[in-house]
Amino acid sequence: MSEQKAKAANPYARPAEAVQEPPRGFAGTLRFLGPSFILIGSIVGSGELILTTTFGATVGFSALWFIILACISKTIVQSELGRYTISSGDTCLEAFNRLPGPRYRVSWFIWMYILWQVPGLINGGAILGSTGQVLSVAFPIFGQQVWALIIAVFNVSILLWGRYRFLERTSVTMVMTFSVITVAGAIALQFTENAVPLPMVLDGLRMQLAPIMAPAAIAMTVSAFAGTGVGGGELMSYTYWCVEKGYARYAGESDGSDAWVKRARGWIRVMQIDVWMATAVFTAGTLAFFWLGAGILHPQGKVPSNNELISTIQQIYIQSLGPWASGLFLLGSFFVLYSTIFSGTAGTSRMYADVLGVLKIVDFSDFQARMKWIRIFTVAVPTIQTIVFALKAEPKTMLVFSAIANGMLVPVIAFSTIWLRYRLTDKRIRPSLFSDILLWICAFIILAVSAVFLKQKVFGG
Repeated sequence: MSEQKAKAANPYARPAEAVQEPPRGFAGTLRFLGPSFILIGSIVGSGELILTTTFGATVGFSALWFIILACISKTIVQSELGRYTISSGDTCLEAFNRLPGPRYRVSWFIWMYILWQVPGLINGGAILGSTGQVLSVAFPIFGQQVWALIIAVFNVSILLWGRYRFLERTSVTMVMTFSVITVAGAIALQFTENAVPLPMVLDGLRMQLAPIMAPAAIAMTVSAFAGTGVGGGELMSYTYWCVEKGYARYAGESDGSDAWVKRARGWIRVMQIDVWMATAVFTAGTLAFFWLGAGILHPQGKVPSNNELISTIQQIYIQSLGPWASGLFLLGSFFVLYSTIFSGTAGTSRMYADVLGVLKIVDFSDFQARMKWIRIFTVAVPTIQTIVFALKAEPKTMLVFSAIANGMLVPVIAFSTIWLRYRLTDKRIRPSLFSDILLWICAFIILAVSAVFLKQKVFGG
């Protein structure tokens, strides 16, 4: 393959011949949406099915406003990180390697990211185990650990086979399946004796800090905030999907011309539509899970435990739709959890491979070398996660721990994104003043949630 053809086949390169004008009109734009819908596969997964439902069961409708805030606040950061990616062509680790501060071969952020993989792998193990628990309930011929191993092998097989387009289409299919099932369950709840009164819902939209900051609830609050909506891992992996979809590549390298500015702004508009359409979908799914947990489990005083996690949540569907819904729940929860494994493994393998590029261990200007390492990590990551779950088969505890660790990472990403916005994003495509204000507000909200947890749980009261 000639060098010119190799660049054309490499989605991480931005050759002049790849430049493309952004679509006009909404219908044309729809063809270029997709990166955020891959993220939904991992967003509306363990965080929503387990953490959001458990959070609703713990605090009730008093935290409805908080769940909405958790969904929207991190999306603002995602959008601005996407803007930087289109401006520069950098993936997140390439971008964060440019941050100021201590360096030893690479930026302090890269070393922090490597350390953060410990809770990240625990999170993956918990999701594998939760999916195994679903299948062990549906098909009790095997225990949850055996099913987790089977799922890991199946996941590796299909990920090794497909590239971006396959990932996007598969994720969208799973997203739409479990979203419809979950929202249907929440709507059906309103036609049962467990229907949630409108005054209770309206009261839940009023900001109430006491219920979510109670010592018994604070860990669940932070884990729900981190696990709901776009988390730290999703924020970073979004840059890879933006690149592989072609947003940065179609905009092309900045050549100082007005034509580049117009073209880049056009692809930023496409990216923002992608972000906010996906936000509407995962917010609806998240609210449905919260609604079911707060509407059914909270009044009964039931909070899902490790050993009865899936069976407890299954009761929500049985009580809202009837006994026949037991199978529907198992189907929906399988899609919810497996989509997290599917999308999460795809994103994580790309970031792990990118670490090697940032450390200059591998030359990632060679796309075939990049793909080789992505495939290696596609096998290695689920293998490690399966072992992790086998050693600690307590999915809820594992998810809460990893989500809290994720919650500590998100404010670092948020303020790092602000630095990129002011120092390295091309000034000619900067956001509006209103967007800037929203970005700062959301960054401080994210920081405040983490700070409250640290104050109460680490430093005492």
